[in-house]
Amino acid sequence: MKRKSVLPFFLCILICLGLCGTLQRTAIFPNWSKTYSVKQEGIPSTLSPEYLLFAMAGFRELIAGILWVRADSFFETGNYDAVLPLIRLVTWLDPKQIDVYTIGMWHIGYNFTDEQHRSDRRYLPSAIALGKEGCRRNSETYELFFETGWVWFHKIVDDFPQAVKYWEEAGKRDDIDFTPARRNLLANAYQRNGQIQESADLYKTLLTAAEKRFKDQPEVFTNFQNRDTIEQNLDTLLVRMTQRGWFAKQGGHFEQGAYDSRPPWDVKFGARVTVERPKVLRIQGNWNVLPVGTRIRVILRDKDYPHAVPGGMDWDWKTDVSLDPPTDETFMQDDLFVRNRRFNRQIDMSRDVGMYPFKGENYVLEFFYSPRSAAHHIQDKFSWNGEGMTDANHLNTEIRPGQRVIFAQLELTRDQLLRLGDWSTEGGKTPVLELKGFVPSATNTADQDLVRIPNLRAEP
Repeated sequence: MKRKSVLPFFLCILICLGLCGTLQRTAIFPNWSKTYSVKQEGIPSTLSPEYLLFAMAGFRELIAGILWVRADSFFETGNYDAVLPLIRLVTWLDPKQIDVYTIGMWHIGYNFTDEQHRSDRRYLPSAIALGKEGCRRNSETYELFFETGWVWFHKIVDDFPQAVKYWEEAGKRDDIDFTPARRNLLANAYQRNGQIQESADLYKTLLTAAEKRFKDQPEVFTNFQNRDTIEQNLDTLLVRMTQRGWFAKQGGHFEQGAYDSRPPWDVKFGARVTVERPKVLRIQGNWNVLPVGTRIRVILRDKDYPHAVPGGMDWDWKTDVSLDPPTDETFMQDDLFVRNRRFNRQIDMSRDVGMYPFKGENYVLEFFYSPRSAAHHIQDKFSWNGEGMTDANHLNTEIRPGQRVIFAQLELTRDQLLRLGDWSTEGGKTPVLELKGFVPSATNTADQDLVRIPNLRAEP
């Protein structure tokens, strides 16, 4: 019996290996390096290799879906830290999963809080970086531009040019018309950014489109609702532009009229800070504005905190999507709510060691107030840019170009904040710092539970 030669078989194998090698060098590896490499978009290179195996085998979307289902169980049990690597892994495996980017930004920006429900803002640069990556990878749709703009507008509440930028980009995508009311929010962002004429012009454009949509489909209730909402918002804005003196200011005769924003109102801001216990602050102060609604931002941070700006932070500094916050830095932000021209708040950071490590030696405590984010009934007096507001000690016209804001700063040491050394709770001095303009309260602190409302009979 003649034995068959195995040479053709080995030749076939060699040919196949040669073809595989050629494809690997000329097509597979370059494409993988550009699109799928774990080094792309700042993804750590320490990811387990089996994920790459599944990805190269064509199971990317399947594995991404399974992992996201797993993440849901972590949400339900409050195991938020375990969700972070899954968010990163799913967006790498399937960058078209828009919901993962959206929920990821929300989760990173909102869910990590301390015992008093303050967000850990050290995560915000990661949330913004994740949103920017999602926009790049899904530039054909408005959704992630809108969601990233919402983080700037609603969570950061300071750098409104960023909200305008992302919502303008969202408006360039036609699929936003599936939810046309979302276009309306850009007008609010324009106002908070001081672009009042742009806001009015946008409302006029939106009203024309809404009237056409209602005329074409009058039986659709949302068409009627959206048209009326835009019309009401435009009417309200025009009234405010008049009463706050915006039109007069453009015409150069603002000083000649009796507008709501003049003369400027003296807010008479002052504050006292007492370190009652280690990592526990009592902040008291005065604010000469009677209607309820004022919230004064307070920030405690390392004196040399990277990317800090007076009264806030440059949140857009990250170039990669690494989701771990800086564990050796402290950044606390809260609002001081004013009632009856006073505020009195205890800020307890003693139960959140990971969020407030206090490893540095020197810290600053900042107070910041901008009318751009004020309630409308207060903004009616102060106007959009603070023209109707003044303060003898803490008015600042430099840290926010084009705005008049309130800004003050105190410095503390680590020993003061932790009550160490000369500041010990056992026989040491109690750290007490005051801003110029602070007036001690003559009333009982229990009066803060009552709200005085001005009326025709009330004394001044």
